[in-house]
Amino acid sequence: MTTDLLYSEIKKKGTMLCVGLDTDYSKIPECIKAGRSVADAVLEFNRRIIDATAPHCVAFKPNLAFYEYLGTEGMAVLDRTVAHIRDNHPGQFIIADAKRGDIGNTARMYAKSLFETFDFDAVTISPYMGSETVTPFLEFPGRFAIVVALSSNPTSFDFQDAVKDGKPLYRVVMEKMMEISTPENMMFVVGATKARMFKEIREFCPDNFFLVPGVGAQGGSAEEVIAGGANSKGGLLINSSRGIIYSSSGEDFAEAAKAAALRTASF
Repeated sequence: MTTDLLYSEIKKKGTMLCVGLDTDYSKIPECIKAGRSVADAVLEFNRRIIDATAPHCVAFKPNLAFYEYLGTEGMAVLDRTVAHIRDNHPGQFIIADAKRGDIGNTARMYAKSLFETFDFDAVTISPYMGSETVTPFLEFPGRFAIVVALSSNPTSFDFQDAVKDGKPLYRVVMEKMMEISTPENMMFVVGATKARMFKEIREFCPDNFFLVPGVGAQGGSAEEVIAGGANSKGGLLINSSRGIIYSSSGEDFAEAAKAAALRTASF
């Protein structure tokens, strides 16, 4: 997918919402668990959430940890979840929230796995080991590396705000990544809980899309993020996970998720 196609979806739907599929079996409604195995329940829950929210979002983001812990069955659920989106909602941008961060052949195999085997459009990457962790992901046309720059968690400033050569580390990371990439293969994670910083970040990074976690359960404001961080192509994928998919624990969970999606990241 290109940024132009992604922006077209944003304009068509009037939203920048990305729905996070952090599906925890313990939080799935009992009506879905009844008569199903753990893996089947997770898959059925995902399907219903996806079908309910797809008209009101432009992206889905499965967090791989919630599937890996189920072993081989969980990875099969992940594969079938992506296939369900591709088959039924083909305009959606699909992100592997994997936080990969290794070098050389390992990074290359991570890229092949997530882009070719599982057919994701983008992968989140931790850049701590340097640009070598990212470059293999830039070799796949139409796919994106999403580098963690300034995350939404409270302790992110332990490292991300450390000063190097007069600049905070997250800016050093972003500027280095911008040197080796283009906006057509690079995005950045910038947390919604840092909304006051979006205007400044946009000044030195005007063209890349930002994946923005932290709206909803973590307290970030979609309105503040859009006001400070939007660019001429939208430029934002505002993620909400728990705040949408667990909107209800009853039989109305899908309708509740749809209503929550309609309230989030619309413009």
